[in-house]
Amino acid sequence: MIHQEEFSLLGANGKTILGDLTYDVKHTNAPLVIFVHGFKGFKDWGAHNLVARYFAQNGYRYLKFNLSHSGVRPEKPTDVSDLETFASNTVSKEMTDVDLVIDYAAQQLKAKPLYLIGHSRGGGLSILQASNNPTVKALITWSAIADFSSLWGKSREEEWRKTGKIYVINARTKEQMPLNVSLLDDFEANQEKLHILEAAKKINIPWLIVQGDEDVNVPFETAQQLASANPASRLVKIEGANHVYGASHPFTGHSLPPQLLQVCEKCLTFLNGLG
Repeated sequence: MIHQEEFSLLGANGKTILGDLTYDVKHTNAPLVIFVHGFKGFKDWGAHNLVARYFAQNGYRYLKFNLSHSGVRPEKPTDVSDLETFASNTVSKEMTDVDLVIDYAAQQLKAKPLYLIGHSRGGGLSILQASNNPTVKALITWSAIADFSSLWGKSREEEWRKTGKIYVINARTKEQMPLNVSLLDDFEANQEKLHILEAAKKINIPWLIVQGDEDVNVPFETAQQLASANPASRLVKIEGANHVYGASHPFTGHSLPPQLLQVCEKCLTFLNGLG
């Protein structure tokens, strides 16, 4: 029987990290996968719960969580509605959150071994973690970015410094979502520490890079860039796949979209082969 239980932790700046753990009750000590969502994403976006069930049905515990400044309120789990918190996010705050979740999984859930899956910006965060956190034993990235500044574009930085705020659009709701200049300040102050490609070179654990070749958000060349930075990694192309592998939000289907199922199968083969 597949069971899902919620947990919460105090994250960056005292904001709540809300998460859930999906597992088969027959395998309560199974290896654990932590999923790190992307920019404007959250743990209950699209088909994420179906992905969690897939891993649980195939012998893994699967932990996903909302980064503390994702802007998702506990009482409204399927949308980014706290735009003030969303605006005040920084990459350093997200790194703090991922650290806290890994510590929680290792200590409270006795996760051995522990693996990371990161999507998009969460892929960038996961690359940084995998390069310096010995608790992480393997890394999988889906459509990972290679540079945090790609999320806003260099051309907007001058305007951002002048006004203190820029806006990004939520493609689904058409809502203008604010980003405070503290995000840019943090990135510039910690550029060395937050350099994804440099971190990629240092990864010495198994790494599977998954990328769709029709991704308009993160081009396939970005995955090739990451793979070149770490020749020991494995790059898998998902033919015809977009940034979210055929999923959407809200997702009303009862089974995984074919491309996302293919992603999950590739991940399972990779993890099962670790021995």
